[in-house]
Amino acid sequence: MEHASQEFAISYLGVFLAALSSFLLGGLWYSPMLFGKKWQTLNALNDDDLKQGTGRVFLVSFLLQLLAAMVLGAFLGKSGFIFSMEAGLMIGVAWVGAAMGTTYLFERKSLKLFMINAGYHVLAFTIMGGIVGAFQA
Repeated sequence: MEHASQEFAISYLGVFLAALSSFLLGGLWYSPMLFGKKWQTLNALNDDDLKQGTGRVFLVSFLLQLLAAMVLGAFLGKSGFIFSMEAGLMIGVAWVGAAMGTTYLFERKSLKLFMINAGYHVLAFTIMGGIVGAFQA
């Protein structure tokens, strides 16, 4: 059986900017300006809970976003901006959202919490896809 290979070169600048966009979007998404207070209430967290280990949480979160952006870049190759943005949207909805939805169902978590968290990931992967695609085209 023949194996098809795809030639691609990952843009490390694109990967970094994609990860940064996701990280910054999370800061806005989970801020009091948008969904932060509702998210905090739905998770039964108080302000003191959120202060514990903040530096480590932010560092590891950014590293995980770098990993996601790197794999997204490898997966998409030189697909271009539009296709990569659409692929990011589909990945956010059908892979991340569906996986989270299954977990939330079994954990009996609220639909509101799912919509906040999955909504962030759908938008983050859409933006990351567009950025990675623009830099690797």
